[in-house]
Amino acid sequence: MTPDERAEFAAEIAAAIRIRSTDTGLSEEEQRWVRLAIQVEGQKLEFRKTVIEKTLLSLIWAGMVGLGYIVLGWATNHGYKP
Repeated sequence: MTPDERAEFAAEIAAAIRIRSTDTGLSEEEQRWVRLAIQVEGQKLEFRKTVIEKTLLSLIWAGMVGLGYIVLGWATNHGYKP
């Protein structure tokens, strides 16, 4: 394949991709609905991520508080008087 043929082939592929990407076969309303559905899915994923992060942070804090109570209980049983 010569460089000219390769350039022509690349141009044809680019044109086919450009036509394919602009011609979706969906009406404007359907395209808007698809965009909104994609946006909603993104928001759901972000919400799940946030819930998981906050849950883990809360569990860490609860563990630290529980450990503090254990240490305080041990200290009061061994002579510490607050």
